[in-house]
Amino acid sequence: MALPNYYEMVFEVTRQIPHGRISTYGAIADYLALGSARMVGWALNNCGGHGVPAHRVVNRKGELSGRNHFPTPTMMQDLLEQEGVKVEDDKVKDFKKLFWHPEELDGY
Repeated sequence: MALPNYYEMVFEVTRQIPHGRISTYGAIADYLALGSARMVGWALNNCGGHGVPAHRVVNRKGELSGRNHFPTPTMMQDLLEQEGVKVEDDKVKDFKKLFWHPEELDGY
Protein backbone atom coordinates (compact mmCIF):
# COMPACT_ATOMS: atom_id res chain seq x y z
CA MET A 1 0.00 0.00 0.00
CA ALA A 2 1.39 3.39 -1.00
CA LEU A 3 1.79 6.13 1.58
CA PRO A 4 -0.74 8.94 1.16
CA ASN A 5 0.50 12.10 -0.44
CA TYR A 6 0.57 15.43 1.40
CA TYR A 7 -2.82 16.58 0.10
CA GLU A 8 -4.46 13.33 1.20
CA MET A 9 -2.92 13.67 4.66
CA VAL A 10 -4.22 17.26 4.96
CA PHE A 11 -7.67 16.15 3.77
CA GLU A 12 -7.77 13.29 6.29
CA VAL A 13 -6.88 15.54 9.24
CA THR A 14 -9.38 18.16 8.08
CA ARG A 15 -12.13 15.51 7.89
CA GLN A 16 -11.54 14.86 11.60
CA ILE A 17 -12.37 18.42 12.70
CA PRO A 18 -15.62 18.05 14.65
CA HIS A 19 -18.83 19.70 13.48
CA GLY A 20 -19.06 23.19 14.99
CA ARG A 21 -15.33 23.43 15.71
CA ILE A 22 -12.47 25.05 13.82
CA SER A 23 -8.76 24.49 13.37
CA THR A 24 -5.97 26.44 11.75
CA TYR A 25 -3.71 25.93 8.78
CA GLY A 26 -0.73 26.12 11.12
CA ALA A 27 -2.06 23.54 13.60
CA ILE A 28 -2.58 21.06 10.76
CA ALA A 29 0.88 21.79 9.33
CA ASP A 30 2.50 21.35 12.76
CA TYR A 31 0.64 18.10 13.37
CA LEU A 32 1.72 16.64 10.04
CA ALA A 33 5.27 18.00 10.46
CA LEU A 34 5.39 18.39 6.69
CA GLY A 35 5.52 21.90 5.36
CA SER A 36 3.90 25.15 6.31
CA ALA A 37 0.50 26.64 6.97
CA ARG A 38 0.60 28.00 3.43
CA MET A 39 1.00 24.46 2.06
CA VAL A 40 -2.06 23.34 4.04
CA GLY A 41 -4.01 26.23 2.53
CA TRP A 42 -2.84 25.28 -0.94
CA ALA A 43 -3.91 21.66 -0.38
CA LEU A 44 -7.36 22.71 0.86
CA ASN A 45 -7.73 25.08 -2.07
CA ASN A 46 -7.37 22.00 -4.26
CA CYS A 47 -9.65 19.61 -2.36
CA GLY A 48 -12.51 20.05 -4.83
CA GLY A 49 -15.02 18.99 -2.22
CA HIS A 50 -14.27 15.30 -1.68
CA GLY A 51 -16.01 15.46 1.70
CA VAL A 52 -13.33 17.77 3.09
CA PRO A 53 -14.82 20.44 5.41
CA ALA A 54 -12.27 23.09 4.38
CA HIS A 55 -14.59 25.78 5.79
CA ARG A 56 -13.53 24.66 9.30
CA VAL A 57 -9.93 25.77 8.75
CA VAL A 58 -9.05 29.41 9.44
CA ASN A 59 -5.87 31.37 9.99
CA ARG A 60 -4.13 31.67 13.37
CA LYS A 61 -6.16 34.77 14.25
CA GLY A 62 -9.48 33.04 13.54
CA GLU A 63 -9.99 34.96 10.31
CA LEU A 64 -11.70 33.39 7.31
CA SER A 65 -8.65 33.98 5.15
CA GLY A 66 -9.67 31.24 2.71
CA ARG A 67 -13.15 32.64 2.05
CA ASN A 68 -12.29 33.88 -1.44
CA HIS A 69 -11.43 30.35 -2.56
CA PHE A 70 -15.02 29.17 -2.12
CA PRO A 71 -17.62 29.44 -4.92
CA THR A 72 -18.96 32.63 -3.28
CA PRO A 73 -17.18 34.98 -0.85
CA THR A 74 -19.80 34.29 1.85
CA MET A 75 -19.99 30.51 1.50
CA MET A 76 -17.31 29.77 4.13
CA GLN A 77 -19.12 31.92 6.70
CA ASP A 78 -22.50 30.45 5.73
CA LEU A 79 -21.22 26.88 6.22
CA LEU A 80 -19.70 27.73 9.61
CA GLU A 81 -22.87 29.48 10.76
CA GLN A 82 -24.93 26.42 9.75
CA GLU A 83 -22.79 24.53 12.28
CA GLY A 84 -23.43 27.11 15.01
CA VAL A 85 -20.11 28.95 14.66
CA LYS A 86 -20.59 32.70 15.00
CA VAL A 87 -18.63 34.86 12.57
CA GLU A 88 -18.32 38.63 12.74
CA ASP A 89 -16.31 40.77 10.31
CA ASP A 90 -14.86 37.62 8.66
CA LYS A 91 -13.53 36.38 12.03
CA VAL A 92 -14.68 33.47 14.23
CA LYS A 93 -16.12 34.63 17.54
CA ASP A 94 -15.07 32.48 20.51
CA PHE A 95 -12.09 31.31 18.49
CA LYS A 96 -10.19 29.91 21.49
CA LYS A 97 -13.24 28.06 22.78
CA LEU A 98 -13.99 26.47 19.38
CA PHE A 99 -10.39 25.72 18.42
CA TRP A 100 -9.60 22.05 17.78
CA HIS A 101 -6.02 20.83 17.48
CA PRO A 102 -5.28 17.64 15.53
CA GLU A 103 -3.35 16.35 18.57
CA GLU A 104 -6.80 15.52 19.95
CA LEU A 105 -6.74 12.63 17.48
CA ASP A 106 -3.96 11.14 19.57
CA GLY A 107 -5.89 11.47 22.82
CA TYR A 108 -4.02 14.50 24.19
